Amino acid sequence: MCGIVGAVAERDVIPLLLEGLRRLEYRGYDSAGIAVLDDEGRLVRQRAVGRVEALEQTLEQHPLRGHTGVAHTRWATHGVPHERNAHPHLSGDDLALVHNGIIENHAVLRAALETAGYEFTSDTDTEVVCHRIHEQAGSNGGDLLKAVQATVAELDGAYALSALSRQDPGRIVVARRGCPVVIGLGIGENFVASDVAALLPVTRRFVFLEEGDVADVTRTEVRIFDSAGQRVERAEHESELTADAVERGNYRHYMLKEIFEQPRAIGDTLEERTANGRVLDAAFGYQATELLPRISGVHIVACGTSFHAAMVARYTIERTARIPVNVEIASEYRYREPVVPEGTLFVAISQSGETADTLAALREAKRLGYAATMAICNVPESSLAREADLVAMTRAGPEIGVASTKAFTTQLTALAMLTLVLARRTGDAEGEGAAVEDLIGLPGRIERVLELDAEIAELAELFVDKRHALFLGRGIHYPIAMEGALKLKEISYIHAEAYAAGELKHGPLALVDEDMPVVAIAPNDALVEKLASNLQEVSARGGRLIVFAGDDVRVSLQAADRVIRVPGSGTDLTDPVLYTVPLQLLAYHVAVLKGTDVDKPRNLAKSVTVE
Repeated sequence: MCGIVGAVAERDVIPLLLEGLRRLEYRGYDSAGIAVLDDEGRLVRQRAVGRVEALEQTLEQHPLRGHTGVAHTRWATHGVPHERNAHPHLSGDDLALVHNGIIENHAVLRAALETAGYEFTSDTDTEVVCHRIHEQAGSNGGDLLKAVQATVAELDGAYALSALSRQDPGRIVVARRGCPVVIGLGIGENFVASDVAALLPVTRRFVFLEEGDVADVTRTEVRIFDSAGQRVERAEHESELTADAVERGNYRHYMLKEIFEQPRAIGDTLEERTANGRVLDAAFGYQATELLPRISGVHIVACGTSFHAAMVARYTIERTARIPVNVEIASEYRYREPVVPEGTLFVAISQSGETADTLAALREAKRLGYAATMAICNVPESSLAREADLVAMTRAGPEIGVASTKAFTTQLTALAMLTLVLARRTGDAEGEGAAVEDLIGLPGRIERVLELDAEIAELAELFVDKRHALFLGRGIHYPIAMEGALKLKEISYIHAEAYAAGELKHGPLALVDEDMPVVAIAPNDALVEKLASNLQEVSARGGRLIVFAGDDVRVSLQAADRVIRVPGSGTDLTDPVLYTVPLQLLAYHVAVLKGTDVDKPRNLAKSVTVE
């Protein structure tokens, strides 16, 4: 959840490192820093608490220049946000290190280093690794590559490391286990980062390190070694992303831009994956034709917003494919002993593909022997995508806002396609054809929903002075209510909870009064009349009731204070997407009115790459 960028070049690397940090700031923003070998061969560093802007201001007062450097933007795991804990960390004036992840045996290593005479100036596990690499370099004639290889062999936990040394100049050595590292290839210069987005202004050619890899990066060469120390070759990839793909454009915030990008993102996710009224098996990988027909059950794990997508899929898969589905929070999965019925497909959902808990769950699933594993992910180069048997890429493009929007709705789209493939055993070709047509029409219906933006912006004024809110849904829209509540709490800091509407009388109704807005989702489905009765209970207690209702709903909604008509309702496969969009807009406009930092809400980071 922190960001790393590094460069070895003939030109001054400071501008490159700063631009990389700006593009990685969504991964962590409590402090930032840069270390370079300057033109006189000295190792120099600047750090600042706060965002990258604070580091830029520091560099204006104390300029740096150099041809080899590493930089970092931090989200605290070990040690409070403070300059002493900011990266890069130094060992004397010889070695600098930046690090993502958590080293679980840091205390033992720290004690040994203190005995050896090393003094610590931070509270972090990173400084432990920095000093240990320095110590190993002394035992290996100053060879930075050998020092890093020896050190990572001692580490327990997850890490992405990037180190440079005054004693071994002109190179950066990187290593990974459980955290992503990418190498960008240039002409007469090379780069390293934790995310492709950091390097798009300088290259589109990338090499992705695999688990246990250590790489020696110079201006003219990249040498990669596996965990056994053997020289290996990793494939070069050319990214389809462009540098401006992560720019905000004319939108006030990235989140708003990403909400309005959803028609295109969903269209891209569907593109080339359907033909002649069918979802193509190849949408899930070359093994899909062989593996998916054998599936008789599904187990889905995910975290946060992705977990809500998984809950929607439980409804659609069980109703359409008539096979059992179990959904679980990824962080809990490994800590029980799951029973794996024969023929079960394990599905892991993650926007980044680097979510630590979800990755760990996938690896445990492979150990337990599921019939097949599948990743639903937005980053093709991610660990999750590379390690699963099958992959459904969501094609949302870069998502910079911490609160997920287009990644969520493209996950729902990918899961809808999976539902149709799993349901194929019923032989209902006509039903699949109608469902595919419904999916293909989804981007156009979202465009119509986005026309509600001004009306929802006005509605948001009802929430500005409120401290609590309740979201209600029934059936497949209960998880959408959960997603709406999560969005509101994430970016406006209003305490919001979601309930299945039928549960009101089992406790939550005691909270309802005129100071608690109640938001309900009311599509024209089989449960809408029951939902209308639940809403009467809210109205009778004086609650302020806001209903997002289908434009074809005919039951009485007189209990509502406000009714927002959602146009173009579809089916169970597409309605969840359509009702998500107005809830995203509501959360966004409430946050803007409250003056919060919409794209970078406090205490949160985009990718949770440690447990």
